[in-house]
Amino acid sequence: MNIVDLDSWPAHTFPDANLALTEPAGLLAIGGDLQPQRLLTAYRSGIFPWYGEQDPILWWSPDPRAVLYPGHVHCSRRLRRKLRQSRYRAVRNHDFIGVMQHCAEPRRNEPGTWLHADMQSAYGRLHVLGHAHSVEILDADDQLVGGLYGVASGKVFFAESMFSSQTDGSKIALLALSDWLQQLDFKLIDVQMMTPHLASLGAVELSRSDYLQQLALWS
Repeated sequence: MNIVDLDSWPAHTFPDANLALTEPAGLLAIGGDLQPQRLLTAYRSGIFPWYGEQDPILWWSPDPRAVLYPGHVHCSRRLRRKLRQSRYRAVRNHDFIGVMQHCAEPRRNEPGTWLHADMQSAYGRLHVLGHAHSVEILDADDQLVGGLYGVASGKVFFAESMFSSQTDGSKIALLALSDWLQQLDFKLIDVQMMTPHLASLGAVELSRSDYLQQLALWS
């Protein structure tokens, strides 16, 4: 299959995610835009954007897909105790833009960031519309020391990125997200691609077909 050019595709629609390439793994389409309607359609279809600042927009649906289940994030007693300590508190949608800016900072040994200005603007718009949310971890001085953000649709939360400026900041944010989503009866946290860090927190891999079946039920 050739990569679909969304600039010549019907507005706000995508090809079947099962048609994504095996090499590059999961690449499905190119082009289009980052308007809210298209982004929401993408997530509900098992597709997300990921591309460099100088590149055209690329859309992906990897196989397998990494997910977490609310209430089943692995948490050591030490980490749970740390979340309860008065020196840290978890809040929601307190500083969405600040969380994105921290997430956009280049990682160690990486020259740049995928979370460039256009992406930040797109998710900022989704936040204003009530579709994108953040979790912030604040220290005793109300300084942001960890957090994450993502998109919610139905009973699924599509986690996009997280950061730590102090030890365990992102882990505490993910734990707080899991607790919050469990209270709201969410069914799935999509974390896209497996990493050792996510595996240590309880992430599992689903085949694309199984993931899309769950997505159809809950998003």
